Amino acid sequence: MSLNGSQDTHSLLIGYLLWIFGFTGAHRFYYGRPISGTIYFFTLGLLFIGWLVDLLLIPGMDRSADHRYVTGPYDYNVAWILLTFLGLFGVHRMYLGKWITGALYLLTGGLLGIGYIYDYWTLNEQLSLVNR
Repeated sequence: MSLNGSQDTHSLLIGYLLWIFGFTGAHRFYYGRPISGTIYFFTLGLLFIGWLVDLLLIPGMDRSADHRYVTGPYDYNVAWILLTFLGLFGVHRMYLGKWITGALYLLTGGLLGIGYIYDYWTLNEQLSLVNR
């Protein structure tokens, strides 16, 4: 639990680590901002300017995500690390207990990358749902 009474679902440290790859929008996806994450992906973090500005905005994004998403048995940080580094193999889906789609991702490279991108857009909501 954080100082203001909300549950900590997202980590400031993970947010800053993903910011290193922020010109791809990784930190924005992590904090539940898929539209701006996609814009960052296609514009290299708004030509690196938005990426630099986000150094100051990450604490606010972290607080917002902590208020927005539900805590529970599945850790957001673990799921996001698994998605980021092993997502094409479906390991994050297996972590969530979605064994069939996890195996399908493993056999198809994240459904040829489309499922992997879909999970970048929806992982926070998927986690909130299974944590309820």
